Amino acid sequence: MTSSDFTGERVIPGQVNDDLWAEHISRYAFASRFAAHANVLDLGCGTGYGASELSRAARSVVGIDTASEAIGYAREHFSIRNTLFLQASATALPFKDRTFDLITAFEVIEHLVGWGSLLSEARRVLAPTGVFLVSTPNKLYYTESRGTEGPNPFHEHEFEYEEFRAALQEFFPHVAILQQNRMEAVGFYPETNLPVDARMDRSQSLPSDASFFLAVCSIGLPAVTRSFLYVPRAANVLREREHHIKLLEKDLAHSIEEHNDLAAKHTALVEHLEEQNRWAHDLEQRWKDAQQRVVQLQEEFRLEQEHSAQVAAGYAAKVADLETENRAKTNWALHTERTLNAELIKQSGQLADTLRLLDKAEQTVVERTQWAQKLDEQLRHLQSQMEMIRQSRWVKMGRIAGLGPKVDQ
Repeated sequence: MTSSDFTGERVIPGQVNDDLWAEHISRYAFASRFAAHANVLDLGCGTGYGASELSRAARSVVGIDTASEAIGYAREHFSIRNTLFLQASATALPFKDRTFDLITAFEVIEHLVGWGSLLSEARRVLAPTGVFLVSTPNKLYYTESRGTEGPNPFHEHEFEYEEFRAALQEFFPHVAILQQNRMEAVGFYPETNLPVDARMDRSQSLPSDASFFLAVCSIGLPAVTRSFLYVPRAANVLREREHHIKLLEKDLAHSIEEHNDLAAKHTALVEHLEEQNRWAHDLEQRWKDAQQRVVQLQEEFRLEQEHSAQVAAGYAAKVADLETENRAKTNWALHTERTLNAELIKQSGQLADTLRLLDKAEQTVVERTQWAQKLDEQLRHLQSQMEMIRQSRWVKMGRIAGLGPKVDQ
C-alpha cells in the first residue's frame, strides 16, 4: 500500500472525511494531556500526523511503523525538530528498557498476529511512572456496523471489552478503559478563541455499545483519567447537516436515475432472458428429437451390423472355399511345373544332342561339298582335256584310220 492509497486503515490528512479524521485525531488530542515534557513513542505512527500533534507538548517524539512508504510520507510532511520517524516493528522495539514516559498504540494491536508481543515490548520500554495508551475497535459494535461486508481483511484479532481488559492486565498492574463514541453537542462560543467550559450529561453507557476502547495503562501509580471532550470544529452542525442532506438528496436523485437506468436494463435483460429461455426450450426440443434420432440410428446401425456380420460370414466361407480350391490348383500347378521342367530338361538334352549331330552333319556336308567341288573341278578339267582330244586333228585322223583310242562324247 503506497502512501497515497486509502483503504480505511491508513489515515492520510486531507484525503479522509471529517468524521473519520476526528475519530483518529481526537485520540492524539486526548494523549496530549499526558505528553507534556515527556519522551513519547508512537507505535504504528502511519503518516505521522499523530506524532506531529504530540510534538507540540512533548520533549521528544519517536514514531515507528513497518511500512516504508508511511515513514517516507511522515518524514516528508512532518519533519519537526523534536520528532524522529523510524521503520521498525512494534513487536520488537529497538530501544532500551524504561526509555519512554508516554507510549501510544492507536488502532495497531488488532492488526497483529502476535499482539501479545506489542504489550510485552510496551511494558519493557515504558518508564515506571509512564503511561501506555492503547485503543482498538469494539468487536461487537464493529461486527454489527460492517454488516454484510464481513470481517475486516486487515484485522488479525479483534477484542471485546472483558477480553481487552484481561489481556492488558497480564502486563500492566493498572488499567482503566475508556469508551470512545461520537456524540452530539451544543456549543456557545465567540468569534475568537477563549477557554472552554464543558458539561457532559451522563447516561447509562454499556461497554458493548462503544465504538472503540481506549485503555490507560500504567506500571506504578494509576494514571489520573478524566472524561475528555473533543470538538473537531466549532461550527453550525445543523447547517452542515442541511448541506449534507442536500448532497445526499443529489446523491439520491442520481441513485434514482441509476436505479431507473438499472430497472430499464433489468427489463431488457428479462426480455433477453425470456428470449434466451425460448431459444433454450427450442434447443432442448431439438436436442430431444436428436436423441430420438440417435436411438433410431443406433437401432438401424445394430441391424446393419447384424446383416454385415451375416454377409461377412458368407464371405468368410466363400473365401475358405476359394482358399481350398486355390491350394488344390496351386498343388496341381506345382506338380505340372515340376513335370514340365523335367520334360523340358529331357527335351533340352535331346535338342543338345540333335544340335551336336547337326553340327557334325553340317561339317560332313561342308567336307563333302568341298570334295564334290574338287571332283567337279577335276571333271571340268578332264572334260576340257577330252574336248581338246576330240578336237585334235590327230585323233580325228586316227579315228578315220581306225587307229588310237575311241573317245565318246
